[in-house]
Amino acid sequence: MACTLTQEQIDKVIAFHGHQCPGLALGVRAAEWALANMGNALDEEIVTVTETDMCAVDAIQALVGCTFGKGNLIYRDQGKIAFTFYRRKDGKSARLVLRSDFVCGENDAHRRELPRRFRADEELTQEERALQASMRKEKCERIMSMPLEEIYLVKPAEGPMPHRARLMESLICEDCGEGVMESRIRRLQGKYYCISCFKKHDDR
Repeated sequence: MACTLTQEQIDKVIAFHGHQCPGLALGVRAAEWALANMGNALDEEIVTVTETDMCAVDAIQALVGCTFGKGNLIYRDQGKIAFTFYRRKDGKSARLVLRSDFVCGENDAHRRELPRRFRADEELTQEERALQASMRKEKCERIMSMPLEEIYLVKPAEGPMPHRARLMESLICEDCGEGVMESRIRRLQGKYYCISCFKKHDDR
């Protein structure tokens, strides 16, 4: 089934991210699933673990309400377009991962070759730039109209519910004098250092 979100919701995501693109569209579809199956994170009720830092994450923040600031958006760098959603009140959870057979493009050989040049940031002709914009728009529309099951697999969560965000003491780095959250402080020869200053001492 095509995306069930309202145009107002979609416009909200685009305004938050700054532009429309296929990566953002993938995030919109993941957020659509979360809203339908988990609800909205008015506070910290919903937690998202994202395995990517690409455009799609902005849709999760804008629509589902999971953000780094609230501590209910957790980034684990796995290099996968995958999102695990948890609901605190009843422990419900699920992991959405982009299907390995996900296809959203043209079969024409020339149109398949062009995106490689786009990604390489090569100098493009005016015609190629127009084609690039047309292809991005076409791909976005296709993602938004595809059945969700053709985009994502829904799997069990791979880990337990993350803990709530904790307030921690700040400690002062011996070198730079800046405050550091205690969970990130490093100790060397009885002194406390931030990560950057610790690396300088550790490299000596």
